[in-house]
Amino acid sequence: MLMIPLLVLLSLLDPVRPRARCDPALACDPRQRRDAGGRGGVYEHLGGAPRRRKLYCATKYHLQIHPNGKIDGSLEENNPFSIMEITAVDVGVVAIKGLFSERYLAMNDKGRLYASEVFNRECEFVERIHELGYNTYASRHHSTEQVLPPGGGSGSNKRRASAKRQWYVSINGKGRPRRGFKTRSTDKASLFLPRVLGHKDHELVRRLRESQSTHHHTQRHSGRRERRRRRHRARKGHDGQSAN
Repeated sequence: MLMIPLLVLLSLLDPVRPRARCDPALACDPRQRRDAGGRGGVYEHLGGAPRRRKLYCATKYHLQIHPNGKIDGSLEENNPFSIMEITAVDVGVVAIKGLFSERYLAMNDKGRLYASEVFNRECEFVERIHELGYNTYASRHHSTEQVLPPGGGSGSNKRRASAKRQWYVSINGKGRPRRGFKTRSTDKASLFLPRVLGHKDHELVRRLRESQSTHHHTQRHSGRRERRRRRHRARKGHDGQSAN
């Protein structure tokens, strides 16, 4: 009999609070919440640092960008030219840059992939996430305009609807890029799995940073030596003119 009053007393001391309702003007789903920089939501990389990934195609090739501007696929697991920096430039739109080649992946109006030394509008790709974690990358500005058949009626003066067929980054079964207008989002050659860098990849990045730092240090010291030589020659010339 003493248990019932005790339970009533505990319920009064610690009442169950009703769950607060979400404001209709606010996003209750934490996946939809983003701060001013765009971080913390579905596109959590938006506004943040570039993602370093290797784009592994479903045709078993890693996308790689060469310093000479060539684009192809590699079967090697630890190829430095397959390490990419993926940076968001807009919601769902990214730029892909080769870390070692320092060139941007781009697609021209002929559907050909090439590597650009500078960022331009052809370097923007629409990133879409598909099943099993694979992504597709379609050119943001180049596509094929398709005219759809009329929905009904026999009037020839009716305006026909049109749809855009996207051009995708694609690597075929021989490791060669395909023309954009020949690709589809469902093709194996257009599906890429963004792979996180492994230990050997991080070691390659570390060596690259060290070589860049050494090169910059050497250039700075050589520049200082050259300036000292110039000042020394200028002083000698000035002293010679004064003696005459």
